[in-house]
Amino acid sequence: MENLLNPVIVAVVLLCVLCLLKINVLLSMLVSLFVAGLVGGMSIGAIKDSMLAGLGGNGETALAYILLGTLAACLATTGITEILSKKIAKAVGGNKWALIITLLIIACLSQNLIPIHIAYIPILVPPLLVLMNKMKLDRRGVACTIAFGHKAPYIAIPFGFGLIFMGIIRDNINANVQEDWGWHVTISDITSVNWLLAVAMIIGLAIAVFITYRKPREYKDIALENVKETGDLTLKYEHWVTIAALIVVVIAQFIWQSLPVAALAGLLVIFIFRAIKPTDIDAQFQEGVKLMGFISFVMLVAGGFAQVLKDTGAVDELVKSSIGLMGGNKIIAATIITLIGLLVTMGIGTSFGTVPVLAVLYVPLCHQIGFSPAATIVLMSAAAALGDAGSPASDTTLGPTSGLNADGQHDHIWDTCVPTFLHFNIPLMIAAIIAAQFL
Repeated sequence: MENLLNPVIVAVVLLCVLCLLKINVLLSMLVSLFVAGLVGGMSIGAIKDSMLAGLGGNGETALAYILLGTLAACLATTGITEILSKKIAKAVGGNKWALIITLLIIACLSQNLIPIHIAYIPILVPPLLVLMNKMKLDRRGVACTIAFGHKAPYIAIPFGFGLIFMGIIRDNINANVQEDWGWHVTISDITSVNWLLAVAMIIGLAIAVFITYRKPREYKDIALENVKETGDLTLKYEHWVTIAALIVVVIAQFIWQSLPVAALAGLLVIFIFRAIKPTDIDAQFQEGVKLMGFISFVMLVAGGFAQVLKDTGAVDELVKSSIGLMGGNKIIAATIITLIGLLVTMGIGTSFGTVPVLAVLYVPLCHQIGFSPAATIVLMSAAAALGDAGSPASDTTLGPTSGLNADGQHDHIWDTCVPTFLHFNIPLMIAAIIAAQFL
């Protein structure tokens, strides 16, 4: 009973219940973190200070989203995303599978080759909703498709966000090993095993689009204010400048490994070469805040949420109390490790931020139980990635909803979070538990 009152469990369960009841995600997170702090014995003042101290944890991510939102607004103003949407609609015709594959490719590219993450969604997806309606395409399947493209590539491909994620896994495992273990993890070690997790996600995606959400679903055609009909699909000067800006974003990302810097570099190209008029720059930033501001605030509060849980000592407590249940059994140990990772990530909404929280205890624990470095990598990667899909506070779920709900017909919790939770978290857990027994 005492374990059930662990602040991590209380906070995550409360967060999920409030969100399922359609309470605003931001409000749900704030209520849950204060309840977690109180359960953990903290005063209201201490909880507030802890939350404020943790806001900076996702500060770079929040800033990146605002700048990427501004970049997306510039893309919309120049008209290139609208042209792309029209070209996609024309190319796929009435073939829903062609549309799903196209969105999947774009989502994957947004994580690795052109690392603009979710900023493209609220611009590119809304113009396609009418086409989806004609196809009677179930948007839950589309949400799973986009979420897969945002998650599987960083788990398995060491490019863009994948390189960042794998670097975090590598550094935190190496930082928590002892010299006499003879462990030294590299990026290639991670890529050599993490493909197993990606395959599990592919299976989950196939079940989602070919079985669960294959049947037609009716939606109303609702006119969207910001979606205009464009007859001319010719690329003009401002479009070529915008394409150049995207190339600069890619190059800057590889050079400086920083999304805010990369996004700023792309914006400077657009502004300096006047693809956007100087008098319109303020409007672009305002639109960027409008597009990505809410998601940015959610990510900031998620950092505060994580800090409160950390300061209560709840994560350490949860792991230590679970060691007794493992009894040296590798299957039970792998199950508990992934379950705790699921709980933590569901709460803070970021797989990247989960790794440092868990690695301090997980790495020595894996060695003690007898897991190999490869098995430890899989368990750490899965424990971090679990919950990213399905979490109400994750950009993996907030992103698809921002585009698919442009006409108010796609619920964030029931149409994005629940489907992605079922189709990706369950396969990831099964794959990690089984793989850890043989690696």
